[in-house]
Amino acid sequence: MPPFKRSLRLMFGKLRFADMRMEKKLLLVFVLLILLPLSVIGGISYSSYSRSIQNNTAAYSQKMIGQVIDRLDDYIRDMTALSAMPSYMEDFKNNLIRSNRYYQQYTAAPGEENTGTEDYALRLSIQRGLEDNMNFINALKGGDSSIYVFDSYGNGYSSAAGGGLRLDVAGSYRSWIEKTQDSGGEALLLPTQEFRSNLQSTRYAFTVVRKVMDGFQNTVGLIAVDTQVSTLQKTFAELDQVTQGRSLVVDPDGVVIYDSGMQGLGTNIGSGDLFPRLREAHGSFVYTPSSGSAASSGKQLVVYDTSEQTDWKIILSIPLGALTRDAAHTRNATLAAIAVVTLVALLSSIFLSSALTRPLDGMMRLMKRVQRGDLSVRFVVRRKDEIGKLGSQFNFMLVRIEELIADIYRIEAQKKEAELGALQSQINPHFVYNTLEAIRMTAELNDDSDSADMIAILGRMLRYSTGDPGGDATVREELEHAARYVDLLNYRYRGRFRLNVNVPGDLLDERLPRLTLQPIIENAAYHGLDDKPLMLLSIDGFREAGLLHFRVSDNGCGMNEAALDKLNRAIAAGLPPRKRVRGGVGLKNVHHRLALRYGRGCGLRVSSEEGRGTFVDLTLPPWSSGDAGSLTEMEGDHEN
Repeated sequence: MPPFKRSLRLMFGKLRFADMRMEKKLLLVFVLLILLPLSVIGGISYSSYSRSIQNNTAAYSQKMIGQVIDRLDDYIRDMTALSAMPSYMEDFKNNLIRSNRYYQQYTAAPGEENTGTEDYALRLSIQRGLEDNMNFINALKGGDSSIYVFDSYGNGYSSAAGGGLRLDVAGSYRSWIEKTQDSGGEALLLPTQEFRSNLQSTRYAFTVVRKVMDGFQNTVGLIAVDTQVSTLQKTFAELDQVTQGRSLVVDPDGVVIYDSGMQGLGTNIGSGDLFPRLREAHGSFVYTPSSGSAASSGKQLVVYDTSEQTDWKIILSIPLGALTRDAAHTRNATLAAIAVVTLVALLSSIFLSSALTRPLDGMMRLMKRVQRGDLSVRFVVRRKDEIGKLGSQFNFMLVRIEELIADIYRIEAQKKEAELGALQSQINPHFVYNTLEAIRMTAELNDDSDSADMIAILGRMLRYSTGDPGGDATVREELEHAARYVDLLNYRYRGRFRLNVNVPGDLLDERLPRLTLQPIIENAAYHGLDDKPLMLLSIDGFREAGLLHFRVSDNGCGMNEAALDKLNRAIAAGLPPRKRVRGGVGLKNVHHRLALRYGRGCGLRVSSEEGRGTFVDLTLPPWSSGDAGSLTEMEGDHEN
């Protein structure tokens, strides 16, 4: 593990709650019990208060925006009414008709314009008549409105109540006449446009344009009523002042009609991130301007409404910081109170945790002395609380440990005396081997060859059985030991057993626990022998799926299904078999030695069929590999 990761692991491991000292745990619990509830209550209160302020502000602002919309609609209606007046003023229409006739003659006969006194007087009369008409209309409306009138040939006449006429009147006329081409006599409301005034200043105005029609619905001219956006400042000033926000008016296409910040007038904000959120007719939401926005001053509460007459949207954006300033003061006061209460809780918890953990620390020091072997220590019990009870149990434990140590010394002394007696009475195995050898020699001297052979086989089997019973042996040695056992059986039963071995050569040097195969052969011979003149015993070995498999089979009497099931359950569970279960003691011993040594999945499994014999399957992992020759048959068929 890299040093950096190891350091992190150690650091975070020390911070685990389970590994902390009791004093630190109590401190942490006391502080959390005070800090968490106060923090949650403060957070909920601040959030609820801020939400209430936002909702109340949105509702109040919605009402104020509705009032502004009403005033703005009235103003637009007045502009629309002014644009309709020429169609109802006979003098106005007659002056336009006179202008059309005057310029019509020069259009029909170009180059014949009369520059005499009579012609000049006619033009001056027409101009003065139309200016009087426009001044009359301006006097009715008031404000900073400018009126432009054009005859059918594009000759323009203008009047400005507050000064500031368009410098490029001809260009504006071409734009207006194009937009009113298919409007008939209806008024068109055009969004705010930037223009250069005759006073050499940049101004912004929105316009109502309408064709002037005579009594026969023929177009005799065009009228445009310009209103500078500065006229709306007074209307929106109260709204901005009360809400401490910023007002914005946009048309359905996203063109800015009015901005209380006087920024972006006449521009299109339809592609920005604010306008697409104004899908409903009215509403409110919290909005965070983009970093590149001119109004990017943190989160804002946006309240908007839509005029049913003009379809313009009035948008009011209020900084959340201004709304939640009082709530922030309340939050800061709450945080200060939390800090004071937490400090008091911390000091109290230090005192309480010290009082609780001091006796435990003393007990831990006594335990360390006990670890070093000093059992004479005792905990002084001063109180009857849990710590006092724990100290009493600690003292009782020490007394009991001293008693148990004394008992162990006494039992060990008795055990040594018993072992000494057992050693004194133990018969040396070499004495047994030598005695059997002496008996065998006596039998040979008396010409009793069968007895001599039996004693020789028994001696080899006894030597194999007593030589490290818990150790290992090769498959070859186990097969030879099983063959010797069958030889002894044939001496006893006069050649009634025959052993067939079919084990590949690469398995003969594999190792397995000593005395594994012979007990299975013994169990088969003892429980499977019937009236047949010859009982066949077989040992087959093979390797499969990385495991060693041996099958020991016989053609004896077998057993029924119930007896077989009881035998397998007894072997698997380690229970001694009942008397009516055929076999089992030797098989159980072999199975559990294999299972304990190699784990689950290794051991014995018995299958049988009544009257046809029994099969014992043995499974264990491989130990090693060898190249010894194949042992195909090993017979035990000695005749006496």
